[in-house]
Amino acid sequence: MSHNENSSSSNEYSEWEAWVVQNNRQLDEIITKLLIEDHPPRARRRYCDQERKQGEACLVEDYLVDNPTYDQATFRRRFCMQRPLFFRIVTGVTANDLYFQQRHDTTGRQSLSPLHKCTTAMRVLAYGTSADAQDEYTRRSEIVTKDALIKFIEGVISCFGKKYLRRPNEADLARLLHVREERGFSGMMGSIDCMHWTWKNCPTAWAGQYAGRSGKPTIILAAVASYDLWICHAFFGTPGTCNDINILHLKERKTI
Repeated sequence: MSHNENSSSSNEYSEWEAWVVQNNRQLDEIITKLLIEDHPPRARRRYCDQERKQGEACLVEDYLVDNPTYDQATFRRRFCMQRPLFFRIVTGVTANDLYFQQRHDTTGRQSLSPLHKCTTAMRVLAYGTSADAQDEYTRRSEIVTKDALIKFIEGVISCFGKKYLRRPNEADLARLLHVREERGFSGMMGSIDCMHWTWKNCPTAWAGQYAGRSGKPTIILAAVASYDLWICHAFFGTPGTCNDINILHLKERKTI
């Protein structure tokens, strides 16, 4: 092989090697760009100072002090109970669960008071709104409000379920009927009421029979409660026309 042929082969190899290096560099740039676009750098969580002490002070001044902004009737309408009953529930769930007891966290910051936690949960229950709907007033995040709501419900069941969430016995029925007779409602054990919950993911085939007054599929919760808020009966999920008469008839058929 001559000198010219060796020189030509060397030049061709160098050109091919340069072409490979250039293509690899372009491929690396494309892959790097795709990786950056598909997986952008995670932003640091922004701390939002909600001024929760201000929210707690506002709740206390509005409802829980000796001379609150809103009177007893407003409290009863907005929280679906009298103020003494609310304080009784707060005392019970606080003594039963460390979550509601006021302590200091790892940073030394004092946690929210039991009144603030229970009032936040009660507002969600009474108004039937989402957990973040009360954020601007109660100054609590959605996650914290959900935790307080779940803990509050569990605490109520644990503290008062054995007495107020059970079927009445003969002595209870005699007492309820006696109280009703003294008040002029002879033979009446309690009052029935219903609440409609919108069923967002209702199957299309069931939408017609679960259609509520608003035209949207709803699930109804029916309950019979005595004068002291003792729930004697509860039924959940009745389809069709959801009025008191139909629910009572359905309960009688199930009992038989």
